[in-house]
Amino acid sequence: MALKGFLIQRALNMAAILLITVLLTMAILGPSADAILKRAIEQETRTEILQNKELVGKFKDPGELEDYVKSQVQGRISSMGLNDPWYSPKRLWTIAIRVMTLDFGQSYYIRGYGGSSNVRDIILESLPRTVLLFGTATLLTAILGILIGAAAAKRAGSLLDKIVMGYAAISNSFPLWWIGMLAILLFSYTLRIFPARATPPIPPADPAYPAALLYHMALPLLTMVSMGFGGWAYMVRNLMVGMLQEDYIMVARAKGVPEGRILYGHALRSAAPPIVTMMALALSGSFGGAMITEAVFDWPGLGRLYWEAIGLLDVPVIVGLTYVSTLVFLLSVFMADILYGILDPRIRIG
Repeated sequence: MALKGFLIQRALNMAAILLITVLLTMAILGPSADAILKRAIEQETRTEILQNKELVGKFKDPGELEDYVKSQVQGRISSMGLNDPWYSPKRLWTIAIRVMTLDFGQSYYIRGYGGSSNVRDIILESLPRTVLLFGTATLLTAILGILIGAAAAKRAGSLLDKIVMGYAAISNSFPLWWIGMLAILLFSYTLRIFPARATPPIPPADPAYPAALLYHMALPLLTMVSMGFGGWAYMVRNLMVGMLQEDYIMVARAKGVPEGRILYGHALRSAAPPIVTMMALALSGSFGGAMITEAVFDWPGLGRLYWEAIGLLDVPVIVGLTYVSTLVFLLSVFMADILYGILDPRIRIG
């Protein structure tokens, strides 16, 4: 019952946070969203009518045609419920329900690779690429950082320990986008090892696209891992230095347990709960930094889509991406809480 109550409470908290996120997003974008949407409806309606030569030919007077266009525009605005102000409870509730059920509407300007203007389809096309890049980067960064951090903790005060701590301080002092630009200059324009753009020049339907995507992914992946594992190593090192001073570690050493087993089987296992939490938060947090990183490397993921949507002020896409990013973060924290309780027997959910 304790676990069931915990899950229900977490689910309700997540729903409340998602609802607040949607309402805050609409409060920020609402004043300009209506004007943009109405203008887009007017342009779309006018273009459709003027392209219909047979329909246009029925109007002898340009004034009559203009009145017809305005009536059609007004009809579409009314059918979409835009006559009420954005802050009206009816519109806010309708929008909140639609967004929370992943119905983000149609994009004004952006189209998916298949030509769809449906925001959900556009996001679902970009989401796997962001998960692929940042999920792989987070996993490799964590593994490398854990191994190096554990080795540094075992040799606290040694040259390796000082190098790890120094590299962690240096690597975390530079913004990733700046290092990314230097990496492009070095590996793409000077050494010509990797392409400057991480977007493959072939369409996704091409059979060679997956291999091309992995090749174009190499430079941003190398940059993120090389700049991220130092911070991980530093945190793991500090966690395990304290663990290695615990009484049960001393007892294990007195019993003649091999040092490798003590390090990875005892100390690292005890440090697993906070490490898992760090990994979950790092994975979800990487989506927040994806916008600048993907824009620098031109990676076809959610971050670049966000960048384009903000530049074009495409409100449905911005709202959809904000909601999906919040949802990913909350799910990551939720999974971290559950794994924390599983890995640490001292913690009981309830």
